[in-house]
Amino acid sequence: MTNSQIEIQAIAALVAVACAIPGAFLVLRKMAMISDAISHAILPGIVIGFFITQDLKAPLLILLAALTGVITVILVEYIQKTGLVKEDTAIGLVFPALFSIGVILIAKNANDVHLDIDAVLLGELAFAPFDRLIMGETNMGPKSLWVIGTILLTTLLLLFLFFKELKLSTFDKGLATTLGFSPVLLHYGLMTVSSVTVVGAFDAVGAVLVVALIIAPAATAYLLTDDLKKMILLSCGFGVFAAIGGYWMANLLNASIAGSMTTVLGVLFLLAYLFAPKQGVLSGYYQEKQQRVEVSLLVFLLHLQNHAEARERHVNHLREHINWQKVRAKTVLDLAIKNNLIQVSEGIVSLTEKGQKFTDEALNYITTNKATAIEELKSRFFLFRG
Repeated sequence: MTNSQIEIQAIAALVAVACAIPGAFLVLRKMAMISDAISHAILPGIVIGFFITQDLKAPLLILLAALTGVITVILVEYIQKTGLVKEDTAIGLVFPALFSIGVILIAKNANDVHLDIDAVLLGELAFAPFDRLIMGETNMGPKSLWVIGTILLTTLLLLFLFFKELKLSTFDKGLATTLGFSPVLLHYGLMTVSSVTVVGAFDAVGAVLVVALIIAPAATAYLLTDDLKKMILLSCGFGVFAAIGGYWMANLLNASIAGSMTTVLGVLFLLAYLFAPKQGVLSGYYQEKQQRVEVSLLVFLLHLQNHAEARERHVNHLREHINWQKVRAKTVLDLAIKNNLIQVSEGIVSLTEKGQKFTDEALNYITTNKATAIEELKSRFFLFRG
C-alpha cells in the first residue's frame, strides 16, 4: 500500500466521522436535506472569497462559505415560518437560487480561473494527497487531512461540552427552554458546525459525497438503535467502513472513489432497512404476523371462556366455529399449549388457571382501552411468542 493510498483512506475516514456527528442530529431533527442545501449554496461564498483574495487556498474562502451556509439555514427557516410553504419547499427555493448566483458569478467574472463546477459537485479524493501543506520547507502532509482533522477535533470538543443541551433541544425544545437552554442558539450552533464541516470536506470529496456521509450513516444507525450515543458511534463506524470499503471497491473496479463510497453507504442502508431487528421491513412483517397470531389467540381464549359446553370446545369444532383455516388453527393451538394457557384432553380444550387469569386481565385491558398494557401483559404471561 502506497503513502497516497493511506492518505486517501485517512482523509476519507476523517471526513466520514466529521460528517457523521452533526449528521446524527440533523437526521433526528428531520433536517437531513439541509446538508444538501448547504453543500450547494456555499458556492457564492467561495466565489466571493476568491474575488477578495485572488487565492483559491485562502482561509477566507472557508469562512465566507461557512457564513453562506448559515445564511442558507436562516433563509430556509424564515420562509418556512411564514407558514406559506413547508420546509422541503423552502429548501428547494433557497439553495438553487444561491447556487445559481455562484454559477453566474463564475461564468461572468472567473472564466479564466479553475473553479470547475463539476469538480465542486463531484470532488476527487484521488487528487487530495497532491495538495500539500507546506510550512517553511517542511511538508506537513495533505492539506485536507489537517483541515478535516482540525474541524473534527473542534466538533468533538463541542459535542463533549454541549451533548446534554443538544440532546435535550433535539427531543424536547420546550423542556430545554424551561431549564434555561436556548434551542435557537443551539440550533444555529449545530448549523454552523454543519456548514464548516461541509466546507472543509468540499475540496477533498465534493458535495455529493459530503451529503451522503452526513445522511446515510446516521439514517442507517437510526434504524438500529434508540440510544443517541450508540447512534453517533454507529454512524461514525458506518461512515469509516464505507470510506475504507468504498476506496478498495473503486480500486478493484477502477471506478470513481466518491461513487463507490456512496454505493457502499447505500448498500449498508439497504441492509439495515431490510434486516434491522426492530424497524426493518422483514422485522416489521414478522411482528405484524406475530400480532395477528396473538390476536387470534386472544379471540380463541375468549371463546373458551364464554362456552362451557364440551361440544363448543372440541378441537375440530373450534376451527369451524371461529372460521379458521387448518394451519392457522394449529398455529394458535400450539402457541396456547406452549404458553400453558390451555390443556387438551380427548379433543376437548380447556383453559388452565394461567390461561383463565390471562384472559381475565386481557379482557379488562380491552374494555378499558389500555392498548399499550397488552404488550406488558404478554411479556408477563408468554414464554413463547407467535
